[in-house]
Amino acid sequence: MTLPEMSYQRRKTRAVRVGESESRVYIGGNHPIVVQSMITEETHNVDAAVDQIIGMHRAGSEIVRVTTPNLAEARCLADIKAKLKQKYMDVPLVADVHHQGSDIAVEVARYVDKIRINPGLFVFRKRKDRTVDYSDAEVQEEIEAIDRELTPVINACKERDVAMRIGVNHGSLAERLTVMYGDTPEGMVQSAIEYIKICEHHDFKNIIISLKASRVSVMQQANRLMAARMAELGMDYPLHLGVTEAGDGMYARIKSTAGIATLLSEGIGDTIRVSLSEDPVAELPVCYDILQALGLRRTKTEFIACPSCGRTKFDLPTVLGQVKAATGHLAGLNVAVMGCIVNGPGEMADADYGYVGKAGGKISLYRARDEVKTGISQENGVSELVALIKADGRWVEPPEGSEQSAVAVTFNDRITVGIPLDVRR
Repeated sequence: MTLPEMSYQRRKTRAVRVGESESRVYIGGNHPIVVQSMITEETHNVDAAVDQIIGMHRAGSEIVRVTTPNLAEARCLADIKAKLKQKYMDVPLVADVHHQGSDIAVEVARYVDKIRINPGLFVFRKRKDRTVDYSDAEVQEEIEAIDRELTPVINACKERDVAMRIGVNHGSLAERLTVMYGDTPEGMVQSAIEYIKICEHHDFKNIIISLKASRVSVMQQANRLMAARMAELGMDYPLHLGVTEAGDGMYARIKSTAGIATLLSEGIGDTIRVSLSEDPVAELPVCYDILQALGLRRTKTEFIACPSCGRTKFDLPTVLGQVKAATGHLAGLNVAVMGCIVNGPGEMADADYGYVGKAGGKISLYRARDEVKTGISQENGVSELVALIKADGRWVEPPEGSEQSAVAVTFNDRITVGIPLDVRR
C-alpha cells in the first residue's frame, strides 16, 4: 500500500522589520525563522546588560529582549542602546512590558526596535465574583479601556516604525477571558484578536503574535487555532513560538522541541525562543538545532551516524568525535560515519561524504553513493576525509579562536512529510 505524501507549505505572513541598521532582521514573509532570547541582567545595571546582550548576539540571538518593569528601567534603554553602538553594534532590542504598561511602552518605544505587551496584564482588572458571566456592556467597557491605553502606544510605535509583539501567556490570561472561555486556547486566541483589531482600527499592522503556555499541548492548540482564525479573518501576522517556563536540563529541551518543532513542521511559526531556567546563551544551540533538524536553517555540519552494534569495525563514539572535531565547522555539509559496510552505504545515501568501517582495521571513504577510496588505515581516516573534502573544493578553514558562526547558509520554506516523518533538504 502506498501512503500519500503530505506537504506543508509555510504559512504566508507579512514581513515585520525589527531594527534599522545593518543588524536588522525580518520576521515572517520569506525570511528565515528568527532566533531570539532574553537577558537575565536587570536593566538598570546598564554595563552588565550591555555585556550580556553582546554575548548573546555573538552566540546567535538575532533579537535580544530586555525587561522594563518600570519607567526608571525603561529610560535605561537609551543608555543601553548608545553603549551597544559605541562598544559593539546596534543589536535589535525588544522591551518587555507587563503590568499597566501604557506609560512604560510609550517611553521604551523611543529607544527600542520592538515592544512586547502582555494583553492579560496590560490593562489589569479583577472583580470579586468570577462565577458570573460578563455582560455585553461589560465586555465593551473593557475593550474601550484597552483601546484608550493601547492607542498612545500604537502612535508611539508608528512614529518610529517600531514593531509590537502581542504576547499572550496562558498563565496570565485576562480574568474576563478566563470567565468567558475557560482556561482554554480559545481564550488565548480571543485575547490576541482583540488587540489585533484595535491595532488595525488605528491602521497599525507592524505586529507579531505569540501564544505561549508551559504545557506543550495547550501551546500547540493555541497556535494552530490562531493560524486558522487569522486565515478566516484575512490576517497575515507572523507567529512567535515558545513553550514558556520549560524548566532546565534535558527534559526542558525535549519539551521545547516537542512544541516548537511540531508546529514548524506544519508550516506554523516565524521566530522562536527556547525558554530555559539556565544561562540564556544555553537556549540558542537548542533553537538552531531545531531549525537544523527540520532543514529550515543550516548552521553547522549535519552528521549521520549509526548507533553501533556487534558488526561495528571501530570505536564509533571515538571516531565520530574525531570526525566532528575536524569537520563540524563546515555548515551545510552532510557527513556520515558508519560502523560497517552492511548498512553504511544505504543508510548514508543522503550524505555528501561517508566514512565507513571495513574489516582488518580499514575504512572506506564515499562521495555521496560512490566509494572513492578504500583500504585506508583507521589512524589516517580523518586526515584522508579532510583531504577529500579539500580536493573537492568544499573545505573552509574554521573561524580562528571561536566556535562556528550561527549564521544560516540555507533556508527552505517547505517541509515535506511522509510516513514516517521525512524532512527534505
